[in-house]
Amino acid sequence: MISLYCNMATLAILTFILGYIAISLEHPLRINKAATAVLIGVLCWTIYILQLNDAEAGVESLMHHLGEISSILFFLLGAMTIVELIDCHEGFKLMTQRIKTRNKVKLLWIISILTFFLSALLDNLTTAIVMTSLVCKILDERNDRLYFASMVIIAANAGGAFSPLGDVTTTMLWIGNQISAGNIILKLFFPSIIVCLIPLFLISRKFTNQTLPEITVVQDIKYPGDSKLVLILGILLLLFVPVFKLLTHLPPFMGILFALGILWIVTSYLHRNKNEVHRNQLSVVYALQKIDSPSILFFLGILLAVAGLESFGLLSQLAEILTSTFKNEQLIVVALGIISAIVDNVPLVAAAQGMYSIVDFSTDHTFWILLALTTGTGGSMIIIGSAAGVAAMGIAKIEFMWYFRRIAWIAFLGFISGVGAYMAQEFIF
Repeated sequence: MISLYCNMATLAILTFILGYIAISLEHPLRINKAATAVLIGVLCWTIYILQLNDAEAGVESLMHHLGEISSILFFLLGAMTIVELIDCHEGFKLMTQRIKTRNKVKLLWIISILTFFLSALLDNLTTAIVMTSLVCKILDERNDRLYFASMVIIAANAGGAFSPLGDVTTTMLWIGNQISAGNIILKLFFPSIIVCLIPLFLISRKFTNQTLPEITVVQDIKYPGDSKLVLILGILLLLFVPVFKLLTHLPPFMGILFALGILWIVTSYLHRNKNEVHRNQLSVVYALQKIDSPSILFFLGILLAVAGLESFGLLSQLAEILTSTFKNEQLIVVALGIISAIVDNVPLVAAAQGMYSIVDFSTDHTFWILLALTTGTGGSMIIIGSAAGVAAMGIAKIEFMWYFRRIAWIAFLGFISGVGAYMAQEFIF
């Protein structure tokens, strides 16, 4: 029995590693990472159940994990739909039309600060897509676009780290009750700003005394009144989600579904007298068609795979190895943050949640707070280390090696400075 367990556990690890290699080679292989993730998720659980004497117990364990995973997926589905609905109503265009400066340094600061706070309110992936698209519209020189888009990646990841809505990993920790919404904002707001500001100062130096010849962004908002209403209501409803959880003690996905329901009713009433074509293009049904469904399936597959490894007991063994190697919880978390530059931070946080229980580290323990910071911002060091980076890479056509040579060290300085700021903050207060 022990031999069978060891063989099957080894097979599960190999399946996971091979799957990860395929995910990292998504573009040359031309196989969508969601397909690979779903496959390894199913295979890991198949391997786990085959080595059990009691298959029913394995299925029961799967259903237990699926409940936790589903709460994350429903939250993402609701949040992404609300964001897409705001975008359908040209709410983001309404925000960006006020950017009129021709000074490149000022423009970089405006875009970076806007990205930072927008990613905290919405999410870093959507914010990176919107702001990188804006950068590509207002900048003609390729080198300018690359540096601006790189700063968008860093700012989006930094802004997402301190908000329960801003990054999938922070959302996972919030839903898993490892952190509370108020405490993560209080503890990580200053360190996240440092993560953003250090690279911003360094990149700003490249554009000293440089100006743009002209900003040509077409602003043709069809229904400006509707855009303002949906933008303001959408953001207010997203901000209400943590309050809803605090008041009702229901999981966050219930709050996001409540917000989606309210916005759905309001937009349906708002467009009731428009012609059918416009009404359909401004509907929640249309927004649902535009959301990134493969990303939802990617998260499903990867979280299932990690849950399978957790059921084997492999994550607890990894926790023991990390603990015995580093002998310091802060060093463990920093190591995980650096690893997140190479490996997607979603499975890393999922693994950490499996490796270290709420019994080991209680809600709002330094371990979880610092984990949100390091895994949320560590991905900025390599362009494929975060969803925001991958999105910006595709939109702005950033080459992997260009980013690695020119931006990686800047992002690393921001990362280390943020960790140092958090340590200093905890020491002082």
